[in-house]
Amino acid sequence: MHESGPNYGKWVAGNRSKWITLLVWIVLALVLNLTLPAVGERENNNAENLADDKASVQAERLAAQEFPNNTGVPALIVWHREGGLQDEDLTNLQQLTEELTSEPVANQSQVVPLHELPPPALDAQLSEDRSTIILPVFFDEAADAAALEEGIKQLEVKAEELYGASPFEADINGDELSARVTGPVGISIDATGLFEDADVSLLIATVLIVLILLLLIYRSPILAIIPLIGVGFAYLVISPLLGILADQGIITVDSQSVSIMLVLLFGAGTDYCLFIISRFRQLLWHESDKKKALFRAIMNSSGAIAMSGLTVVISLFSLLIAEYGAYQRFAVPFSLSILIMLIASLTLIPALLAIFGRVSFYPFVPRTPELAAAHAKKKGKPAPAPRKQKESKIGNIVTTRPWTVIISAVVLLSVFAAFAPQVKYTYDLLSSFPEDVPSREGFKIIGEQFSEGELAPVKIMVDTKGEDVDLPDRLAELDYVNVVSEPQQGAENSQIAGYDVELTINPYSMEAMQHIPDLRAEAEASLAAAGISNPENNVWISGQTAMQYDSEVTSNRDSDVIIPVVIGLISLLLLFYLRSIVATIYLMATVILSYFSALGLGWIIIHYGLGADAIQGAIPLYAFVFLIALGQDYNIFMVSSIWQKRKQMPLKQAIKEGVGETSSVITSAGLILAGTFAVLTTLPIQVLVQFGIITAIGVMLDTFIVRPLIVPAITTVLGKWAFWPGKLTREEESQTAVKQKQM
Repeated sequence: MHESGPNYGKWVAGNRSKWITLLVWIVLALVLNLTLPAVGERENNNAENLADDKASVQAERLAAQEFPNNTGVPALIVWHREGGLQDEDLTNLQQLTEELTSEPVANQSQVVPLHELPPPALDAQLSEDRSTIILPVFFDEAADAAALEEGIKQLEVKAEELYGASPFEADINGDELSARVTGPVGISIDATGLFEDADVSLLIATVLIVLILLLLIYRSPILAIIPLIGVGFAYLVISPLLGILADQGIITVDSQSVSIMLVLLFGAGTDYCLFIISRFRQLLWHESDKKKALFRAIMNSSGAIAMSGLTVVISLFSLLIAEYGAYQRFAVPFSLSILIMLIASLTLIPALLAIFGRVSFYPFVPRTPELAAAHAKKKGKPAPAPRKQKESKIGNIVTTRPWTVIISAVVLLSVFAAFAPQVKYTYDLLSSFPEDVPSREGFKIIGEQFSEGELAPVKIMVDTKGEDVDLPDRLAELDYVNVVSEPQQGAENSQIAGYDVELTINPYSMEAMQHIPDLRAEAEASLAAAGISNPENNVWISGQTAMQYDSEVTSNRDSDVIIPVVIGLISLLLLFYLRSIVATIYLMATVILSYFSALGLGWIIIHYGLGADAIQGAIPLYAFVFLIALGQDYNIFMVSSIWQKRKQMPLKQAIKEGVGETSSVITSAGLILAGTFAVLTTLPIQVLVQFGIITAIGVMLDTFIVRPLIVPAITTVLGKWAFWPGKLTREEESQTAVKQKQM
């Protein structure tokens, strides 16, 4: 385990260097923000998640070639009135389609001309109880979410002028006419709007929770602001750097990654700041020279801070090897933000502490007995009693009854972890929306009045080689298939036949996704029965259900690859830093157990408490990478203290003092980190709510069970073997040999 050299503090927090350090950060932030675009200006929320070689992507490309759809992207506008639509409603709707035909709204390409339909044909479009009708309006495929939203808003204005009130604002369960926009256009608009609205509210809530927790824990306004200054400057540097990388096409960023990046930056960044601040405060109780105290604090804590930050940076950077686009898009923003924050915590924060000195902790300023007496005399007050070092109760427990602690804590975590295999997953974006979002409300009405499968049919294409195939009959016999369209002939290859298959179930559900292999098998069997060789090479399935199935397969592949890589990389870092194989093994084992416990407990809360049927499929990998990396932060900081103290005292005493010395800062850091992730639960997006719950739980388990109880208790039980084959074991053996000779 290495420590920073004694001169490091002078370079960033000396008499002159502290001002130079502050000036460098100010100039850097100003120059970058004046010359480069902010990351928020370069977000792309329509980036693809699947690579070109995925089956569903190839199928989409073939469908566009052989069965071109010149109508565009559909917005399904669901018109509904409890008790049945009135004649006036339908008349106005026909007038609306006539206006949309003659005067299209922005980015509109086509609209179904209901005004040209005779009454019998119009009646055929109504639901069985005549309460609902769907109006498809098509928009340009090249239009992004903002452009689509502009067109829908213009359409809403036209509808309000016709109906005298806006049906898009009416209650879907009321007696008045209501309208909701769903389908690809509605889902795209709502998804983008939810994440855009989340950015500002998330930033405000995160800053407030960090500020409030710092004030409650440390009761010092200046100290509460110092970490926020560090995080603020880090973000001012990170945002334009990510902005230019996105502008040059090197990376792709979206609203979701920026939102979580802000939380990570404030949570983890504040933790790194507190690690050095707490060490500085401890030394000020014993060192009268604030400069010496700060330099020692920097020397003692910078190694652990650097190693903690590197574990997070490398873990998050490993997401680059993912095939799923959403995972890849997280890698650079997250790892770069932590790297910049790490640099800020090792340079800017020491400089600010050097500038403010003991005043940083006002009004509870730490002073040596001599300084405290002089200060009291100056104020005309009696000298305060000498400050006593508090004995760590937890340190005593883990060193006197380690097996009791280990067994109790491991059993508790194992009970939670037992629920992890029960977790159910979904890749349905629509289910992560709040229930009152228009696209979800419209989809619900379609499912109740028509068939959910109408929203996103599955398209099956086969190369018949000119042979007759019985595929339509095979598909029609499947109990989860509602309608099979007449075969369509390929535009360029007439031997390719296409079938639109409408399912009887929600096409976005996991159940529907699992039928994609079955549909492929039926298609291949049909070709084989017709005598076509290599049928597996002549079947293509496109549509949202097929894409979600590929998303699941790709996500599972990424988890199988990334999780071992993260475990391996962090293990190597721990081994390099601690020089102990044994310690590396049990530190990794404890955070892995903590992760599965967080996943299990999170499922208990999300499923049994909040009533969710499943969690988003991407959450386990995100949570794993975050919790494994962040969980080691606290272990590294505490174990570093024990390792250092073990050089001067017996192991049990080193554990007692190490736990006691780091307990307050790690507890406060854990509360702040968990609090920032918990802020995600206030957002209206279920994927972020679920991620926030599981990650916050994991941080709390690490903070209050793994770090203070399990790790020091295991270290106590292992004794000198906890350091094997590191340097400390050899030192201990050497000291023991010297004592034996003296006796």
